[in-house]
Amino acid sequence: MHRIKRFTFLAALIAIVFNSFYLETNAQDSARFLSLNEAITATIQNNRAIQLATLDENIAAAKYKQTEAIYLPQLGVSYTAMNTNNPLNAFGFKLQQKIIVQNDFNPALLNNPGATSDFTAKLELQQPIINMDLQYQRKAAAKQTEVYKYKTQRSKEYLTYEVQKAYLQLQLAYDAKILLEEALQTAQSVYKFTDDHYQQGLIQKSDVLNARVQVTTVETNLAKAKSNIGNASDYLSLLMARPGGTIYTIEKSNTLTVFENNIPARIDSSRPDFLAMQKAIEASSLMIIANKKNYMPKLNAFASYQLNDKQPLGFGANAYVAGVQLTWNIFKGNSIKNSIATQKLERNKMESELNKQIEQTQLELTKAYRDLGDAQFDIQQQKAAIEQAKEALQILQNRYNQGLVNTTDVLMANTQYSQQKFALAQAQFTANLTKAYIQLLTTSTTK
Repeated sequence: MHRIKRFTFLAALIAIVFNSFYLETNAQDSARFLSLNEAITATIQNNRAIQLATLDENIAAAKYKQTEAIYLPQLGVSYTAMNTNNPLNAFGFKLQQKIIVQNDFNPALLNNPGATSDFTAKLELQQPIINMDLQYQRKAAAKQTEVYKYKTQRSKEYLTYEVQKAYLQLQLAYDAKILLEEALQTAQSVYKFTDDHYQQGLIQKSDVLNARVQVTTVETNLAKAKSNIGNASDYLSLLMARPGGTIYTIEKSNTLTVFENNIPARIDSSRPDFLAMQKAIEASSLMIIANKKNYMPKLNAFASYQLNDKQPLGFGANAYVAGVQLTWNIFKGNSIKNSIATQKLERNKMESELNKQIEQTQLELTKAYRDLGDAQFDIQQQKAAIEQAKEALQILQNRYNQGLVNTTDVLMANTQYSQQKFALAQAQFTANLTKAYIQLLTTSTTK
């Protein structure tokens, strides 16, 4: 029984690996070839995360356009109807309507004017001239557009890595399927040979049962491997924003390249997400300057033209007002001072977070290089182990055919051979995935 458990080690190993891929999927009904470049291109064009990042970028650009108001005039039209018996307002209405007569100065009428109506059509113009705080707020808004531009670029780079990862997982699923098909063929051959010898009375029934257990185990895990090909294909479809249900066939392991060979060993501060944080810091600095400019005077022009009449829709009298206003907020209860202090602390926090992220990423890069070295060493070790396991299996098969070893020995050798082949595929998967991750960590852009 102990040996039977060892026979199923491969099954357990494969189950553990594939359970980490994705949730189970329904049966698939179509298949098509998918190259890595096609998957990346489709994801960049269609992925929902990219679309959301682009919308954020467009929103930031629209907010920047709003700041054009600091240079452009504001024009408004209004029509107002009023009625009053207030002595001051009633006399003022008549003045605006230009209908004052001598009798209107009668004290009795001045004190008790009765109901007086006024209908006013008014055109108002406001023209900003010098508002230094608003100019720096506009510059900060321009920096925000750059922030979201770099965020969009980083989203594309991260999704490229996700596609590479999903593609490699699908490749590993196909490798496992091929491995299990080979293992099934060998197990069936051993079972047939064992069953024939049992029918001839040359071996015990326990040998036949052990061989059958091996066949059943491999068949079960082959079915799981096929299902996980569907799972990995569905995840690629999700990344590309395509309907699920398509089984993708892919490039062979020895032709797949997901990385560049000239990868730097250090983190570049011009990586898009770092640049996004840097632009956010610059925007914060500009907002601090804008707040300081609140201490400076502001100069704006204004003008209005109005028509007054005592009758609705009447335009009997006209008048205009035009001028320039200089305002200066000398003291606002230290609110500006305290606001500037808060903004400086927030900016310093962002600078510390940027430095922390760069240092942490450098640590991740160093670890990734170590992992890559381990994976490459593992590949060489597994290649040697495969040759040794293959030779051992061939020797045992020959001796088994001669009746010199039992079925258990052959099944154990076959399991060991399959384990080594799967371990090689997994080591190659780890190496390629690590290289793709290193590429993600070390991407940079031109400032």
